[in-house]
Amino acid sequence: MENFTNQELADMHLAYGATNCNARAAARLYHERYPERQHPGYKKFIAIHRRLSETGMFKTNMHDTGVAQTVRTVEFEEEVLQRVAEEPSSSTRRIARAMNRSNTSVWRVLHEQQLHPYHFQKVQGLTAADYRPRVQFCQRLLHEIAEQPNFLRYVLWTDEASFTRDGIFNGRNSHVWDEENPHEIVPRKHQQRWSVNVWAGIVDDYLIGPYLLPERLTGPIYRRFLEEVLPELFENVPLNVRQHMWFQHDGAPAHFAAQVREDLAQRFGHRWIARGGAVSWPPRSPDLTPLDFFLWGHVKSLVYETPVETEQDLIGRITAAFEIIQNEHHIFNQVRRNHVRRLHRCIQVEGRHFEQLL
Repeated sequence: MENFTNQELADMHLAYGATNCNARAAARLYHERYPERQHPGYKKFIAIHRRLSETGMFKTNMHDTGVAQTVRTVEFEEEVLQRVAEEPSSSTRRIARAMNRSNTSVWRVLHEQQLHPYHFQKVQGLTAADYRPRVQFCQRLLHEIAEQPNFLRYVLWTDEASFTRDGIFNGRNSHVWDEENPHEIVPRKHQQRWSVNVWAGIVDDYLIGPYLLPERLTGPIYRRFLEEVLPELFENVPLNVRQHMWFQHDGAPAHFAAQVREDLAQRFGHRWIARGGAVSWPPRSPDLTPLDFFLWGHVKSLVYETPVETEQDLIGRITAAFEIIQNEHHIFNQVRRNHVRRLHRCIQVEGRHFEQLL
């Protein structure tokens, strides 16, 4: 811990005031005025000013002032914990307002009790009828893996995703470092909007695509894609993988078209996973396919690092993101290990949500 005399703290505060409360400038000024002294970081100047404003003192000695006894009573701590137990999603600010206490004092009680704020996870809604098919699907895949340890390498996992101009923006993780607030903005909800529908697949250590499909995908369009385009996308995939490959897609209406199912049955025999397939795909299960639990989030985090200006810019970024991911060392081995964990966890919770166990 840094120990400063009251005179040193007073001199720091004078430097803070002399620089119009610019903490970094105050730290530099204090170093120039007192080169022989110990020099704190710039945040110390902010803390000194705040403490002086709130307590009227440069130093706070809990044993001398009695603050711990008046603010942090046993009754106060018990009430904070009781409020959290009754409403776990309540914020420290809300509790502090209700108790007419400071937010800091509430936060300290929770911190000392080793309670931490955790964010909600967005998950796919499930019905009770979904649980059993999910378990059966996971058991089937684990059986195939037991028979053939490299089974997941031979499954072509596929999906489509829509990319829009606005995309995603995470305000919590986006910030600008500066000495003062630059008031940066992020435009949203543009009048001119557009989107692209992207198909992708993962098989073995190969990322297939991206391929742009029409925004409105129909059975005939999708079948033509499977017959005419998909074989061309496998140019870099080894022949032995293609010969033993399984095909997977979800239960989207275009995927379930009779002509699509006929085509897949003819080309893959029993080696296809889908709604109405040789192996039934469980509905509402994006947590069981690597396109959803891995690829799309990774791609969008790369695509939307900065605002997208044009549709061509968006397409170029998607292509570049696919190249980056394809070149990530051992990434698909990690995805397969994650996939196996998910299969086990899904069975463990009898088909219910399992993200909290990963």
